[in-house]
Amino acid sequence: MTKIKKILIANRGEIAIRIMRTCREMNIKTVAVYSEADRTSLHVRYAHEAYYIGLAPSNVSYLNIEKILEVAKNCGADAIHPGYGFLSENATFARRCNEEGIIFIGPSPEVIVEMGDKIMAREAMIRAGIPIVPGTNKSVKDESEVLEIIDKIGLPVMIKAAAGGGGKGMRLVKNVSEVISAVRAARSEALAAFGDDSVYIEKYITSPHHIEYQILADQHGHVIHLFERECSIQRRHQKMIEETPSPLLTPELRKQMGQSAVDAAKAVNYTGAGTIEFLVDNNLNYYFLEMNTRLQVEHPITERVTGVDLVKQQIKIAEGYVLEYKQEDLSQRGHSIECRIYAEDPDNNFMPSPGKIYKISEPLGLGVRTDGYVYEGYEIPLFYDPMISKLIVWGKNREESINRMRRALYEYKITGVKTSIKYLERIMNNHNFIEGNYDTHFVEKNQEQLMKSSNCDDCNDMVVIAAFIDYLNKISSTQELKNEFAPPQSRWKKNHFTNNF
Repeated sequence: MTKIKKILIANRGEIAIRIMRTCREMNIKTVAVYSEADRTSLHVRYAHEAYYIGLAPSNVSYLNIEKILEVAKNCGADAIHPGYGFLSENATFARRCNEEGIIFIGPSPEVIVEMGDKIMAREAMIRAGIPIVPGTNKSVKDESEVLEIIDKIGLPVMIKAAAGGGGKGMRLVKNVSEVISAVRAARSEALAAFGDDSVYIEKYITSPHHIEYQILADQHGHVIHLFERECSIQRRHQKMIEETPSPLLTPELRKQMGQSAVDAAKAVNYTGAGTIEFLVDNNLNYYFLEMNTRLQVEHPITERVTGVDLVKQQIKIAEGYVLEYKQEDLSQRGHSIECRIYAEDPDNNFMPSPGKIYKISEPLGLGVRTDGYVYEGYEIPLFYDPMISKLIVWGKNREESINRMRRALYEYKITGVKTSIKYLERIMNNHNFIEGNYDTHFVEKNQEQLMKSSNCDDCNDMVVIAAFIDYLNKISSTQELKNEFAPPQSRWKKNHFTNNF
């Protein structure tokens, strides 16, 4: 076993701070890296040490493998935590860390390659006996081959990039006439995003639930799961809200899928924290979708219902410790929901809304956690993902958790940039969500209801502002206004506070 004393976090924003918090609790020194756009970012201030690594574009900063390794060696870091995104699932980065004698807090490069290629991952799951979505187990050569496959499995189908994820390189085909354009578009997007234009075909599940299982695996062959997360509230394949437990699963199905997740991790000799993702259809049949070989954005809700610090476990696994939990030790206590808060404008096709934050008031109180990185006066850069924070709540059951999230969203106030807060509030008040009656098409199915109150929200804000202005106008000529808004120093002198301060 190796005691890790200093960790470089090869990431930015809220995930960098979240990792640093656990490191401080473990008495581990932290090292931040930052681009030109992130000189004033909170993760730079929070770390024990911080080093500049390049200009704002991520390809010359947060994706610059050799520069990050140079910093790690020069500052004496024992290990690197990649967070999620950027280099977190980059096998070359993991391999270079190993070559330089630096611990990569994640799985082996070989596993990253195998699970990062969706076709190889499907083949591995077939060998392990895990059910997969019907489709091809190799990349398709051209449009004519796609037509042959459609004749066998029927429409609709998904054309998907073999590499990468995040909804890139994916096209839904409902009609034969769409095949040529869909294949070309998927290949082009995949090549631009991942440098690989390989695509494969899957049968499209019409009303699926997206359910993922959190797993932990040590270097001694022990694997456990920490139950599921329901991730079906999505827009354009990007998750917006996650919850656990899933309102869909039965106890029997939960146990069965958990065992499949463990078997999937064992099949590829996985180590560290990872996620096995499944699709579940209307008949509660489940199929392997993919594996994420990293920590997930939505990991806090699992931490909340299990009481397990997943980052701490990642570090201890990297040090060589045996897992301190057995499957029978774990249970789901209560219910947790996470909302992703973005600097974007839902009323303008969710366009990013970078800019300076003038005021921010984050929600507090029982069962509320906010993982963020912004502050008053901070300017959100336009170069990176526009997520401001993650709002996580816990309640003793799903009803209490939803009510708490409504309250927390109501308390969350940000001015200076547009945010998704009110859109998320409307989801929390949607009867289909409240009843747990939703799938991955929830946003499309409820679009009219989710958007129709936007103008009303703006009107309510204007009414409040107008009322306050009217109040100021009415008292502007009175002595009361002079006293109420007098400079603090004059009030302190009058009340003999000056010397005390």
